[in-house]
Amino acid sequence: MPDPKVALITGGGRGIGREIALAFAREGLAVAVAARTPSQVEEAAEAVRALGAEALPVVLDVADAGAIPVAVKAVTDALGPVDVLVNNAGIAESAPLAKTDPALWERHLRVNATGPFLLTREVLPGMLERGWGRVINIASLAGLFGAPYVTAYATSKHALVGLTRAVAAEVSGKGVTVNALCPGYVATDLTWKGARNIAAKTGKSFEEALQSLARINPGGRLIEPAEVAAAALKLLPDGGTNGETIVLDGS
Repeated sequence: MPDPKVALITGGGRGIGREIALAFAREGLAVAVAARTPSQVEEAAEAVRALGAEALPVVLDVADAGAIPVAVKAVTDALGPVDVLVNNAGIAESAPLAKTDPALWERHLRVNATGPFLLTREVLPGMLERGWGRVINIASLAGLFGAPYVTAYATSKHALVGLTRAVAAEVSGKGVTVNALCPGYVATDLTWKGARNIAAKTGKSFEEALQSLARINPGGRLIEPAEVAAAALKLLPDGGTNGETIVLDGS
């Protein structure tokens, strides 16, 4: 990888994004941690600095199209051009199709697909000009196979996989790679929220609901955020894959 290396990670204040930020910091990358909650990005940035890496907290809602170029400029001004973009910010809400209203549908597409599209479009020209770049999209097993009661979520993650493959084809052979990580249920707040919803609707205990989600993963267990971060690290060196959907299912 060329020096200096600057990563922008959305949804970086907690869960998968925070774990990727710390993993990248250990490898010497400067890390911009972006998310909606100021306290979370400040804390994550401090954790990155504690590892000896440069860090920048960025308050960003990826659903706000106008905020994206402003955020990228702030990162570029403070740390340098973005070499690695991790599109991790996402939402997941469950509802049967009949109760999936247009607002829920649009919300998922805006955060899970349009945000990554706009961010990628913002940083890609610079990557191509410099002849090096990495775009890592955090998709989902639901973006490959679908799942009941999450039509909007699954559709948005299918769109993110499609974005990955299309842009990867466009940049092939130009020093830039675009890949998607597709984990199943991960031990994060999104999964805890899903388990609480199941418990409320079914009368199961939280632990029973959590186990039911874990069993959906082919490996029968929740995936740890550190496993996703390790997979992201493998996409940084030269000579790696491009346009791949890398399954993380706990097996």
